[in-house]
Amino acid sequence: MQVTRTTPVVKPIDCEHYINGKYVQSNSGETFENINPATKEVLGRVQLGGKVEVDQAVKAARKALKGEWGTMPAKKRSQILRKIGDLILERLPELAALETLDTGKPLWLSKSVDIDRAANNFHFFADYMTAVGNESYQQDDIAIHYSVRKPVGVVGLINPWNLPLLLLTWKLAPALAAGNTVVMKPSEVTPMTATVLAQICTDAGVPEGVVNLVHGMGETGAAITSHEDVDAIAFTGETITGSAIMKAAAPTLKKLSFELGGKNPNIIFADADLDDTIETTLKSSFINQGEVCLCGSRIYVERSIYDEFLEKFAAKAKELKVGDPFNPDTKVGAMVSEEHYTKVVSYLDIAKEEGGTFLIGGNTLFEDKGFYIMPTIITDLGKDSRCVREEIFGPVVTVVPFDSEEEVLEQVNDTHYGLSASLWTTNVKRAARFSAQIEAGMVWVNTWFLRDLRTPFGGMKHSGLGREGGAHSMDFYTELTNVTLKL
Repeated sequence: MQVTRTTPVVKPIDCEHYINGKYVQSNSGETFENINPATKEVLGRVQLGGKVEVDQAVKAARKALKGEWGTMPAKKRSQILRKIGDLILERLPELAALETLDTGKPLWLSKSVDIDRAANNFHFFADYMTAVGNESYQQDDIAIHYSVRKPVGVVGLINPWNLPLLLLTWKLAPALAAGNTVVMKPSEVTPMTATVLAQICTDAGVPEGVVNLVHGMGETGAAITSHEDVDAIAFTGETITGSAIMKAAAPTLKKLSFELGGKNPNIIFADADLDDTIETTLKSSFINQGEVCLCGSRIYVERSIYDEFLEKFAAKAKELKVGDPFNPDTKVGAMVSEEHYTKVVSYLDIAKEEGGTFLIGGNTLFEDKGFYIMPTIITDLGKDSRCVREEIFGPVVTVVPFDSEEEVLEQVNDTHYGLSASLWTTNVKRAARFSAQIEAGMVWVNTWFLRDLRTPFGGMKHSGLGREGGAHSMDFYTELTNVTLKL
């Protein structure tokens, strides 16, 4: 299979820290390479930050918190947030190209989802913050009780590599809306759009020191989570890392919000609209190379339609074009890094050892040019298989038949994870009954990843801590002071 390389619309950038309104280099002078996963070529150099840079960023954020930002009228902050969203849209082609260079995802996906939704996050919270007021209660003409919302303080935002700008702005927008100052750490393998975003915030009118960015590895994130002057941590990433952050944050009792791993079930009953189900299941299985925490990687199909589903699903999956992310026809791009590519490939080997049948896929492409894995559908694996139980985070799904609600519900909930689930049925009573029994923070019925920013987003069990979205975001990013005024 030939790969036709296209020329990106922008040149990649070297990535510096952003502290107190300025791009700065590491005190040590150390840098590391940023690699294009689609070609294995070096995109540029990234500054390697550590405790020194984190401390500088936290001090800048703490100083800015005592300045005009924390006390700025909500209307003015709202205008600045809306301007950030506008500037993101103005630079959409540039940001989308940088995102695709960093992640290996198709350019059309970066444009239509990642960058567009990043702008929408700021537009939403620009409006939402002006609608949130303080609560007040009056008791028998004796006293008035009311609560005052205040910024929680300096917030550390630690971000993953799969949806870099989208998930960063998901946190940054409400944090700024509430009047906090922040220290951001993007993933070391996807640093470019966060670097640009920091300057966009300043261009939109955010005062110096409010938004700070430190690049680096795990040690850099650890310096943020353990810093005594950081008041809260919002983290999206692996469950193991979330556990480590909890330990690091414990001595200073930081507020924590985690969206962690998932091994999400996709349950398909025989009465479902099969064509619609398959079209959406293709997305929930393989979009973004399967590198989405919400992907439905465990597919359960009622036995009476199992064979028909597999035939149609496999046929559709075979049509997905794998290759150059800048080709508009590409549906599945490259794995984000060599390390992650190696991990996903190891699960293909595990599936073979466990007796799995590869309906399609199970192989890699273009090994001399980039980190590509074909969409893979595996059957004939037992419920205790590692590929059924562990998060693979690639274009790999397992399909299992079931005979009854009771049987499939037991398998669906037999996991340490509890992030999301998808349920397909035209029986409304079953949809309500079954979805209420699924141990997951979010359940989609006859759809997938349909998000309203007002609704709670997050997981249970090992999939997270707390919720984001609307009032839930504002609850996390603010502290409440109750005042009782005697009349």
